[in-house]
Amino acid sequence: MVKIGVQICATLENVEELKTSHPNYAFFFKLRCNNCGESSDKFHDVTEADTVNADSRCPRGYNFYAKCKLCNRENTVDIVEGSNVSYLAEDSGKFKTIVTLDCRGLEPTDFLPKSGWIVKAAEGGPTFEDDVGFDEDDWTDYDTKNSVSVGVYEFKSNFVKLKK
Repeated sequence: MVKIGVQICATLENVEELKTSHPNYAFFFKLRCNNCGESSDKFHDVTEADTVNADSRCPRGYNFYAKCKLCNRENTVDIVEGSNVSYLAEDSGKFKTIVTLDCRGLEPTDFLPKSGWIVKAAEGGPTFEDDVGFDEDDWTDYDTKNSVSVGVYEFKSNFVKLKK
């Protein structure tokens, strides 16, 4: 079992907090089989609130289950309960782990941050929840309460192996 941290980095403008709509947010990953190296060419969604393929090894099921097309190995990915955290104004411009994955036989190679993010404006401004996503890397809107633009720019992500 390998624990992998999903990290993001972004420049926040007049944003106090950036987070996912946890536990219903669907993280989209491209995955690689650790056994044979086969990589997926499409994105797969992993959602903490959803479980599939319950069996005697894991009665509650997995957040993602797949059998490798090449080597037939059964692989799983679970979001570690309670590991989902917010990206805050003081994190702006730095990589921060926002969620931890328990990967068994698979490893993520790419992350697509689709809509489902929540942006809380600074200085008591509004919370933006409708169609906030980073398919285009940047997101902007306007805080009418404080008369300032709000934005999330230069969105990047990476993966780090975490020690137990």
